[in-house]
Amino acid sequence: MAMNHGYGHGSGYAPELRTRRLPPLLRAPVEGRTWREFGYLMLSLPISVAAFSFAVTVTSLGAGLLITFLGIPVLAAGLAALRGYGALERARARALLGLEVADPAPVSARGRGGRPSMMGWIGGVLRSGVSWRHLVYSVVHFPWAVFAFCVSLTLWVSAWGCLLYPLWQWVLPVYAGQDGIQLYGDRTHAFYLDSPFEIAATSVIGLIFTLITPWIMRGMTSVDRLLVAGLLGPSRLATRVVELESDRGVVVDTAAADLRRIERDLHDGAQARLVALAMDLGLAKDKMTQDPQAAARMVDEAHGEVKVALQELRDLARGIHPAVLTDRGLDAALSAVASRCTVPVTVEVDLATRPAAAIEGIAYFTVSELLQNVSKHARATRASVDVWRSDDRLMLQVVDDGRGGADVTAGSGLAGLTERLDAVDGVLAVDSPAGGPTTVTAELPWRG
Repeated sequence: MAMNHGYGHGSGYAPELRTRRLPPLLRAPVEGRTWREFGYLMLSLPISVAAFSFAVTVTSLGAGLLITFLGIPVLAAGLAALRGYGALERARARALLGLEVADPAPVSARGRGGRPSMMGWIGGVLRSGVSWRHLVYSVVHFPWAVFAFCVSLTLWVSAWGCLLYPLWQWVLPVYAGQDGIQLYGDRTHAFYLDSPFEIAATSVIGLIFTLITPWIMRGMTSVDRLLVAGLLGPSRLATRVVELESDRGVVVDTAAADLRRIERDLHDGAQARLVALAMDLGLAKDKMTQDPQAAARMVDEAHGEVKVALQELRDLARGIHPAVLTDRGLDAALSAVASRCTVPVTVEVDLATRPAAAIEGIAYFTVSELLQNVSKHARATRASVDVWRSDDRLMLQVVDDGRGGADVTAGSGLAGLTERLDAVDGVLAVDSPAGGPTTVTAELPWRG
């Protein structure tokens, strides 16, 4: 089954445009990312103050009222409100930090009878680990927000103020009654930055801090990223369940597509030939007594049709699962695939033992489909296949010297192959610059 990689024009491929840019150190102060991160740190303080105050108040009130029944709904309502605060923080991190954090699963409101109820909702909130993690975030983020706000505001304002000091130094003697920025002063002595050298030195120091401060803020927002992703997102178990459900859907869709392909191939190929063969043999039987020579020719033609039908059935069986793979493993099976490629292919398999049969089959079909695309779309003159084991992973690499331009994100057959590998916790990496060469690396779990 061939998959279209989409090489060339008209299939989502184009030469990558490269532009020269300033070094990251020089462009960081004026980058939009830096100003968005600065805005994030500035907003963190007032928002965290409100959230911290609410979290401490509602937790204390709920704990104090636990001696009565009122403490439980108060605490549940407070945790539910903090989940709303978590939604705000995820949206703020998405807009200003570019951090995508999935929303956690909603609270189940089902009671003992399986029907939604107020008591079921209260129990769901109190049993939810996500709710308590939102409470922890509200408490932990407050002191960090205070620290990050003070450091970033002080450094950023001071850095730009010193850098631009030559432009606004004249304001001090005119409106403040002093010659410049005062570094030291008491009743008898004072030192001002007012000479040309001191003004220039202040600007240079400001330039240094202007270049350094964005990276300091980037480090502080990295802590915020960890807090948001670790405390406000879904749990690892819930994320894994979602991934497995998605992978199961891919496996089911792939199996259904394969069954439809096999059914179509049988119906349009071997089955049609066998039906025609049965009709020819019936006609030959009728003519056996009247025209033996014509009947013999028809039997001879039917014999040829039998051979063609058998070959189609062999090809179909090879497409389902080749016997050589079961009997002799990946080395022999991939060598057989390489021999059918339209370009010379070198195959090197370095495996001391065989992986699980399912993984071996996926590896075979992955290489088979990649080589088919090399034959049809790459315009290559040669290719190579390498297979080896790295710890508990099976590694496959297919390289060709074709025109390149392959892109997994272009909606081509590579995207479908990526989904197949994802279904078994595999990875597909494509390196295909315009003009080639193309290197496709697949990684599969070993599961021997």
